[in-house]
Amino acid sequence: MSKKPLILVTNDDGITAPGIRALISVMNEIGDVVVIAPDSPQSGMGHAITINSTLECNKITIDSGPQIEYSCSGTPADCVKLGINEILQRKPDLCVSGVNHGSNSSINVIYSGTMSAAIEASIEGVPAIGFSLLDYNWDAEFSHIKKYIKNITLKALEEGLPKGITLNVNFPKLNHDMIKGIKVCKQADTYWIEKFDKRVNPQGKEYYWLTGEFINKDQSEDSDEFALSNGYISIVPVKHDLTDYESINKIQSWNL
Repeated sequence: MSKKPLILVTNDDGITAPGIRALISVMNEIGDVVVIAPDSPQSGMGHAITINSTLECNKITIDSGPQIEYSCSGTPADCVKLGINEILQRKPDLCVSGVNHGSNSSINVIYSGTMSAAIEASIEGVPAIGFSLLDYNWDAEFSHIKKYIKNITLKALEEGLPKGITLNVNFPKLNHDMIKGIKVCKQADTYWIEKFDKRVNPQGKEYYWLTGEFINKDQSEDSDEFALSNGYISIVPVKHDLTDYESINKIQSWNL
């Protein structure tokens, strides 16, 4: 029996995306890899799950390699749920999600299908890491970040992650020789100002296209946005327990 770690790989850009193909190649150097990823792009899906329709999950072959691959009709969170509870013979030792084409730093973690897949694994007791590159180009270059992905993954397997913690790893859009290192950070205090581009289709029906402006209110030097803008890879430990424990006594004092 193999003593290699069992690694579940997923993403939100779809199973054919260059980012996940790069991630698979790195994970093949570390363990036994099973890929369960959406059959089409699912960016911005957050932690959505499929409850009002059926799911399909089909074994496929995309490129050479020892990995076993499944294409799923559902969301990133669906992929992880199916993998852990139905497809894998045992609970994986690690789940990695990505590499996302685009940023999942700061507030973007809330909307991210990439990170939601990783967080779903953490909810189910599986250590998890989400990887993202600040380059939305489909043909983005991933080769120079592979060594960092491998090192972070090996350290997570060796050291273990605290219970309920997922690592949110973002890479700046820089060449290899320009990356200064890695910083473990806090999530920056940011938000989006939503704007809707209102248009009319040829049939005269109005429709809207979501756009927005990203606002960074955080000037601290220990945030992920600061690290990324200064040439560093950012790692933010995030947790799915959203309770603000410091506010419990305050709310209890309301005498509801």
